[in-house]
Amino acid sequence: MTLLRRCAAAILALSLLPAAPALAQGAYPTKPIRLVVPFTPGAGTDTVARFVAQKLSERLGQQVVVENRTGAGGAIGAAEVAKAEPDGYTLLFVASPFTTVAASAKNPGYDPVGQFVPVAPIASGPLAFVVNPAVPATTMREFVELARREPGRLNYGSAGTGSVNHLALELLMARTGTTIVHVPYRGIADATKDLIAGTLQAMTASIPAALPLAADKRVRVLAVTGPKRIPQMPDVPSWQEQGVANAEVINYWGIVAPAGTPRDAIAKLNAETRRVLAQADVRERLEREGAELIPGEPERLGVLIASDLANWKKLIAEARLAFE
Repeated sequence: MTLLRRCAAAILALSLLPAAPALAQGAYPTKPIRLVVPFTPGAGTDTVARFVAQKLSERLGQQVVVENRTGAGGAIGAAEVAKAEPDGYTLLFVASPFTTVAASAKNPGYDPVGQFVPVAPIASGPLAFVVNPAVPATTMREFVELARREPGRLNYGSAGTGSVNHLALELLMARTGTTIVHVPYRGIADATKDLIAGTLQAMTASIPAALPLAADKRVRVLAVTGPKRIPQMPDVPSWQEQGVANAEVINYWGIVAPAGTPRDAIAKLNAETRRVLAQADVRERLEREGAELIPGEPERLGVLIASDLANWKKLIAEARLAFE
C-alpha cells in the first residue's frame, strides 16, 4: 500500500468512528479541563502547552489545567488519556513523539489513530541539533567526520526509546553511516542537564529549549533538522545544507482527545484554539520560538498524525531498526 493510501485509510478510519453524543447547547465547558502533557515540566513542549492552556482558559471561561505525565517518550501520558472518559474534560497535548513512539514500540500502550480524535493543530517546526561546547566540532560535517573516525565514542540523549529525539539520531546515523551511542532518559529535561554537564555529547532539542541554552553558550547548535534555516537562528544551517540528505525531521504540536469525545466539545475547543492562535501575542511568541502556526480544522491534525506515523514506520522498516 502506498504512503498516500495509508494516510487516506487512516483518515477514513477516523471518520468512521462511532458518532459521539452531542452536548447541551452552550453548556460546554462547565468545569475545569485537564490537559495532559506527557513530557517533563520545563521542557520545550511543556512551556508551549502551558502558554496555550493559559490562553484557552481565558477564552473558555474555565481553567485548562496542565498535568505532566512523563515517561516512555510520552507513551505513559498518551496511554492514560486513551483510557480516559471521553467527555471533553481530558485532553492530550501532543508532539512528534506521539507518532514516533507508536511507530517504533512493539506495544506502545495506545493507538494514535484508533483511540484518539484530533481536536486542533497548533504549530510545527524543526528541531535543533546541539552538542556540548567541549565537542570538537563546529559544523555537522565536522561532527559526522568525528563520529566516523571513532565509532561509538560519541553519545546522544533522548526522551526515551522511540521518542523523536531518538529517531532523529537514528535517521542521522542511517544517512551518514555513523555509530553514536543512545542514552535514553525519562524526559528530555534530564538529558539536557547531562548535555550541559558534559555527560552527553549531543542531542536534538526543540527550538524553544535550544534558544536560551545557545544564547548562554551552554550548548552549541550545529544545525536545524528542517529543510531550511529559520528566522530565529539565521546563522544555523540545516542538515541538508551540510550534506545530510533525506533526513528532514519536523516536530509538531496539537491537541487530541479520547475517541468518542462529543463533537460539540471538539468544535468548541477547535474554534477557541484557532482564536487563540490568531492573537498577535500568541503568534509572536510561538514564531519567536521557531514554530510555524498551523491553525485549522481537526482534520488537518488528523492528516498530519497519519502522515507522520506512516513516514516513521517506513523509515524504521527501511533502516531495519529494531526496538524493544
